[in-house]
Amino acid sequence: MYRSKRLRAACVILLLACGLLTACGTPVAGGASQATTSGAGGLTVFAASSLQEAMTALGTDWRAAHPGAAAAQYNFGGSQALLAQLRQGAPADLFATADKLTMDGAVAAGLVESPYPLARNSLVVVLPHDNPGHITALADLARPGLKIVLADKTVPVGNYTLQALDNLAADPAYGADFKRSVLANVISQENNVRQVLAKVQLGEADAGVVYGTDAQAANNAAGGSAQPVATVPIPDTANVIAVYYVAVVKGGARVDAARTFLAYATGDGGQAVLGQFGFLPAGATAAAPAGSRP
Repeated sequence: MYRSKRLRAACVILLLACGLLTACGTPVAGGASQATTSGAGGLTVFAASSLQEAMTALGTDWRAAHPGAAAAQYNFGGSQALLAQLRQGAPADLFATADKLTMDGAVAAGLVESPYPLARNSLVVVLPHDNPGHITALADLARPGLKIVLADKTVPVGNYTLQALDNLAADPAYGADFKRSVLANVISQENNVRQVLAKVQLGEADAGVVYGTDAQAANNAAGGSAQPVATVPIPDTANVIAVYYVAVVKGGARVDAARTFLAYATGDGGQAVLGQFGFLPAGATAAAPAGSRP
């Protein structure tokens, strides 16, 4: 049985390294992964881990509308890690973050053109499919002895999680000590949201907090050695809406192509694709700059 669990764990790690069965790649600095498709010379897109499946689909559709365009190359990771790579001179054409703060950092550093809202997301608690912690309600997360994995506070989803815990602690139904009790159960803080998801899928944690789209992606990919997850919702009154932003990288090798990709992603067609992966609409403010649409 022990060997079987080790084999299953190894298989899940392998599948996750391949981007939940969508885009295999080579690890790069900061916990990100480079997912490269055939056709060197395509757009290079740096995007938050939670956008992996959706951004890949956007790239496929955009390329179909631009005959002759080479396949895009993707670098998925924590938004903060991707910004660090851009600051160090990593080449990219498009940058998509899971928060405004990281994008503001890119703007302040003069790395990107004007950013635009791309999508919205919300948080959910995920549990291993067999629920070893016997968690049935959000309040259970404060029970001593549980093993909880969160993203680090420097990662957008980690910051959003702390905000949600503050909101819950302000609710008399959970009590002022709720956040402290939950954090006392945290056994690790990860560099991106997919690492949180992986540890929960592997049964290394009783619970974790990810985006709703990550839980959907995990369950869509479930089968074989890929484990599904159970979820516990966070009330709307306490949940935090994550707003994603996208911008063209200044000085990129394919600025014009990046602008048309941005226009597609923030337009009706791209928003529909994002919706298929569970993302909420960016809203009316997502319109791309005039003249940039293909």
